[in-house]
Amino acid sequence: MFKLCVLEDRFCNNCGECNYCDLKPTKICDNCCECIDETGYRTLKIDKIVLENEK
Repeated sequence: MFKLCVLEDRFCNNCGECNYCDLKPTKICDNCCECIDETGYRTLKIDKIVLENEK
């Protein structure tokens, strides 16, 4: 089954672009949450939760 790209209107091609930070385009997201602040924030979509014992 194919999954959809979260950034473009297409199927995911595993390019990895969705893993990069919106504020610092050369940084891979490490969930620092700097993109979420009191003045406004981007929409976050959680598609999977991985528990520590399920890795």
